[in-house]
Amino acid sequence: MTGLGVFARCFPTAPASELAATIAGHGFSHVQLNLSAIGAPTIPSPEQSAGIDLAAIRSAFEGAGLTVWGLSGSYNMIDPDTERSAALTADLAALIRRAPELGVTAVTLCTGSRDPENMWRAHPDNAAPEAWDEMMANLSLLLDAAEEADVLLAVEPEPGNVVSGTDAAVRLLDGLGERSRHIGIILDPANLVGESAPADREAVLRDAYARLGHAAICQHAKDVVTWDERLDGAAGLDFALVRELTAALPTPVPVIIQDADSANIDAVAALVEGTS
Repeated sequence: MTGLGVFARCFPTAPASELAATIAGHGFSHVQLNLSAIGAPTIPSPEQSAGIDLAAIRSAFEGAGLTVWGLSGSYNMIDPDTERSAALTADLAALIRRAPELGVTAVTLCTGSRDPENMWRAHPDNAAPEAWDEMMANLSLLLDAAEEADVLLAVEPEPGNVVSGTDAAVRLLDGLGERSRHIGIILDPANLVGESAPADREAVLRDAYARLGHAAICQHAKDVVTWDERLDGAAGLDFALVRELTAALPTPVPVIIQDADSANIDAVAALVEGTS
């Protein structure tokens, strides 16, 4: 593990310097930044982007001792509204080309859903060949920008998305061939186990880490129950197993906590690290 980080959106929206100081005060070393955490659009238009000083944002976080590991570029890559997805693809490509100003390792993506209202929600048409082809076409445009900027695009298997699990992630990497060098995989144990029975979770995770570990660049930390439920004693993921699998990855990766808030973040960090 190269350090424990957190989604910037776990904390109230604030200017970059104020937000960075708050996050650093909780002992984190890495941040996954969504520009909405500092009051800007997640994917700004070119006109909006021109007013965002990414170098100053980087300086604010680095000044607090934080690395901005990743920048969120989440939008619905297979949105049924194709005009909207085309516009956001173009805007994100422009933002990716600016990513070096933040010093990030990766720009994170959402491979999308045919659900017209929620890009994270499963839809039966996600499995259609046309959905995969549309996702790949948009991804190709984003890869052009990533190759130019020399940054990675981070793909996270999500049960409700086109890249829904380990098999789909392997298919993606294999299908991209040489271009996969600009793709990194985010391993999220809670997403990987999906609706697997508790008794099957270890096998599912060992398989995922074995087949995707070579491409892993980050691990997200959340649970199959809410953090408050887990901290109150509910059963959830075996974080000792997760730590074992993380330690065995061929390349150390940051662990980024999500879905926590300022009230429970310290207890969540202790649970994830095994110090509670």
